[in-house]
Amino acid sequence: MRELLGGVGELAPAPRAQPAKPRPIEPEEPPVAGFVFKVQANIDPQHRDRIAFVRIASGRFQRGMKLKNIRTGRVMSVQAPVFFLARERNLAEEAWPGDIIGIPNHGSLRIGDTLTEGEAVRITGIPNFAPEILQRVKVEDPMKSKHLKHALEQLAEEGVTRVFKPLNGGDWIVGVVGALQLDVLTARLAAEYDLPTRLDGTPYQAARWLEADGRAELERFRIKNPSASAEDHDGVPVFLARNAWDLRTTIDEWPGIRFNETREQS
Repeated sequence: MRELLGGVGELAPAPRAQPAKPRPIEPEEPPVAGFVFKVQANIDPQHRDRIAFVRIASGRFQRGMKLKNIRTGRVMSVQAPVFFLARERNLAEEAWPGDIIGIPNHGSLRIGDTLTEGEAVRITGIPNFAPEILQRVKVEDPMKSKHLKHALEQLAEEGVTRVFKPLNGGDWIVGVVGALQLDVLTARLAAEYDLPTRLDGTPYQAARWLEADGRAELERFRIKNPSASAEDHDGVPVFLARNAWDLRTTIDEWPGIRFNETREQS
């Protein structure tokens, strides 16, 4: 094993410059910068823990450092970062560009978040992809509807699924790129959140994130298309298309709106 790891370390490419706005981040830079590329809740179900996996992009990270979340503007003290090796966790005293550390948190970190020592730079290149399968999710106990909302939003933040709330007040709609993800979703809702659920079909076959140069055009679209309008868990407007023809004709009818198949995590 030692020889294998040594070979990987010798042959693997060195950390590269990380795309970011307003400028790329070079690994040789002294200030620490990193980004969250994965969030995992309930690794230990007994403790309801939540770990944000952060890739260090520059600088020398040291345990106890104070880092700023560029999305929220809040500064956090990273007191208990960990390295993972299979099922083992070890306290991470320091980390360098290319290293991945886990930061325990209670929902303050999300996929796409950039952590720096203070500079307002946002690492880019972590997209959301439009789902190919859309299903309505219903909880068997109506009294647990608020609990379902919390669970779906948390799983969406992990990237397990896309979650859409129709503006007409209908049931939550989940979107995935593969059918297996639906099995994972329902199993985790039951096991981790005590929420037995069922999935029902929807009349929609595609979802697109909406973007325009002004809010007025988006509001006009919503008024004209109330049954096909929704928001994702971040509050970003979404168009739900019934089929390829519906999507194509709607795009043609609304040239002032961009119908995006991907959305940058931020």
